[in-house]
Amino acid sequence: MGNYINVGNAAFTISRNGEYVDKSELISVVNSTINTERMFSCVTRSRRFGKSMAAKMLCAYYDQSCDSHHLFDDLLIASNPDYKKHLNKYPVIYLDISDFVTEIKEKTIVRQMQQIIKEDIHKEYADVPINNDESLMVYLTRVADVTGQKFIFIIDEWDGILREFEGDHEVIDTYVDWLRRLFKSGQTAKVFAGVYLTGILPIKKYNTQSALNNFTEYTMLEPMDMASYFGFTKEEVQALADKHGMDYGELEKWYDGYQIGSASSMFNPNSVMMALKEQFCQSFWSSTGAFMAVADYIKMNFKGLKDDVIDLLAGGRIKVDTIKFQNDMSVIGGRDDVLTVLIHLGYLTFDRTCNECYVPNYEVAGELRGAVETTDWDIVIDAIQQSDRLLVHTLRGNAEAVARCIDAVHDDQTSILAYNDENSLSCVISLAYYSARNEYIIHRELPTGYGYADLVFIPRKNVNKPALIVELKCGKSAEEAIDQIKERKYVEKVRQHTSDVLLVGINYDADSKKHTCIIEKAE
Repeated sequence: MGNYINVGNAAFTISRNGEYVDKSELISVVNSTINTERMFSCVTRSRRFGKSMAAKMLCAYYDQSCDSHHLFDDLLIASNPDYKKHLNKYPVIYLDISDFVTEIKEKTIVRQMQQIIKEDIHKEYADVPINNDESLMVYLTRVADVTGQKFIFIIDEWDGILREFEGDHEVIDTYVDWLRRLFKSGQTAKVFAGVYLTGILPIKKYNTQSALNNFTEYTMLEPMDMASYFGFTKEEVQALADKHGMDYGELEKWYDGYQIGSASSMFNPNSVMMALKEQFCQSFWSSTGAFMAVADYIKMNFKGLKDDVIDLLAGGRIKVDTIKFQNDMSVIGGRDDVLTVLIHLGYLTFDRTCNECYVPNYEVAGELRGAVETTDWDIVIDAIQQSDRLLVHTLRGNAEAVARCIDAVHDDQTSILAYNDENSLSCVISLAYYSARNEYIIHRELPTGYGYADLVFIPRKNVNKPALIVELKCGKSAEEAIDQIKERKYVEKVRQHTSDVLLVGINYDADSKKHTCIIEKAE
């Protein structure tokens, strides 16, 4: 057993000794690619989505130096016809690139890393001669020639060098060239039976072409048939909540909301497991580096970005073009690149059916809010901080106080949005009610069967407060807003959830720069 060759199954054994949610059917997807032209897989997800656990599971499954039957015989993969065909049948090379970038800070990291790996593999194949000046690929080709064996190569955090040496194109290009030499050369098929990479960022592009275009990429944007193997599904979290006596609704509010391919309800697994352990929900987001990157990105003065971030915080959905991003966090060409980075980092989720992104859940909304609070967007920060007061005034029916609070949010001299239509008004009002997300599920443009209500606040499970229907007008009157709620029978839709409903009509007058408000209890 080496440090990088045939590392055994100890790491996955530790996972099985704890509370393990069965994701073993991922193995069947990888097995289907072994010794085929599709043998190259790259799975990218945000932090804390189970990438490393999956990589360790694959090591335990393929590694010929150990017997892993006891780890897999009771899992879903054991019912697959090809289960035993590949079990413990290959020499496995396993690298965690984050280990190398932690230890090696020099520009020669790729050369040093290659030498360390090569020397470790030579301990396993001492009878195969080694030349210190030759590349890892040349040595592995010689091993394959002598032994007749093919390797499984697994790299966890493949993009660690891209992130650690951000902007150092010499190091990054050297690293990408090293990967090309391994996985896209004339000897690759002789040396490898399968290659599996994980990371946060998809494989780097040069212009529009992936650097390793022979890889099948399973990303946050296009997960294909690996959508359900990273993150927890609704059914898995429901079972965990029942087992641990936790309120599923709270787990859903805090950690659900990721739309990954056809899996429209995916939870952050690390946060769910931490909440179960602590027996309460809070933010377990702990990636300081990513947080600082987000703060830096949203400070960029790209046209439209500021308005987009405000709209996202207010619960909106934003169109985004993800195609041009080069999968390099140091190469940011505009607001679409920033939004795409935030999707890969897990701060936003992506609906590919309409090419829109949005904030997935309460945990991430808090982190995004924290990033905004590092900026100089004082009016946004003030609106968020005053939102508790606005909700109290609304629930008490204090219409004049509601209008004053919204006046305070909107300052014409430092307008956070072009305040010239009901959509802009909707965004600002949503932001003003930011703290209501703790107790309400907020819908913008909720279809009711008779039209679309501008804003609807549905109380969460176990919250004993009325629902709110908020209708917005510009240059008309609050009375007209209330009349529209009644005429289009918006209340009927909301009463599917609760019989207690407040009607809120808000109008903005561009001449006076003032809002008016009417609040009524639904009959």
